[in-house]
Amino acid sequence: MILTVTLNPSVDRALEVDVLVRGQVLRAADSHIDPGGKGVNVSRALLANGIRSTAVVPAGGAEGEQLVDLLKGEGVDLVAVPITGRTRSNITLAEPDGTVTKINEAGPVLATAEFDQVSDAVLAAAKAADWVVICGSLPPGPSVPAFAALCERLVAAGARLAVDSSGPALLAGVNAGAALVKPNREELAEAVGTELRTLGDVLDACEKLRKAGAGTVLASLGADGAVLVEESGVLAGVSPVTNPRSTVGAGDALLAGFLAAGACGEAALVEGLAWGAAAVSLPGSRMPRPQDVDRTIVRIDPHPDPSRPISPH
Repeated sequence: MILTVTLNPSVDRALEVDVLVRGQVLRAADSHIDPGGKGVNVSRALLANGIRSTAVVPAGGAEGEQLVDLLKGEGVDLVAVPITGRTRSNITLAEPDGTVTKINEAGPVLATAEFDQVSDAVLAAAKAADWVVICGSLPPGPSVPAFAALCERLVAAGARLAVDSSGPALLAGVNAGAALVKPNREELAEAVGTELRTLGDVLDACEKLRKAGAGTVLASLGADGAVLVEESGVLAGVSPVTNPRSTVGAGDALLAGFLAAGACGEAALVEGLAWGAAAVSLPGSRMPRPQDVDRTIVRIDPHPDPSRPISPH
């Protein structure tokens, strides 16, 4: 069982528009409401592909009730921790060419006592988990030391910890000795304090995170694919998408596929890239099902060229 933790979940409303014009009244061609948050998406992707997962989320207010209802409606095994604040709502505007504009609320303040309750729920559920996956941003309120303490307690308890976050939270996971971290290009650059212009820059940055304590680094690079840096070596891969609809949740689907295939080596990277590409081909934050996944589009390079430039976005 894979346990996911989303400290700042959301209710995500996605609207498809012909073209985004500022200051104009626009009519949506289609709309979707999905449970949101990076860890939530990982659980949803795993469930859609028949893999057992439990999601831990703090939930509060009417939006929190809606989030719980949406997750239960999809059949997600759920540990919802009540909080006094209101769960956030996010809006995604998607254009036909794949351009996505996201408006994210900050989320509710999580009091120290509430963060402690979430931590206790995570540690209790982790006893039955093969992986504990903490994803997304920290909500207002809990300090980075409190988050770092949770990561350290999980590692000390013998959990295989994966962290997909940014800034100090990502580094806290690295320093705690997370078995896996999954930054995107921007998060990786921020973590090492260096601009990443080539694949070699990315590989060097991944090695820095490994030397700082991370076991494996899976870096997602958008249209440039992903790189996997682990003890056994380095791999790079791409999975081109002909008709992109939404990039929301693509990195979460990548992580879910990677974990589903064993979180090690070429087979796991292929699975992750295939799931990520499938998510990009779907509207809103829909997670791919088996019939959506096409592994034949994935190309793996066991000897990536460090001089290859990567796109800035």
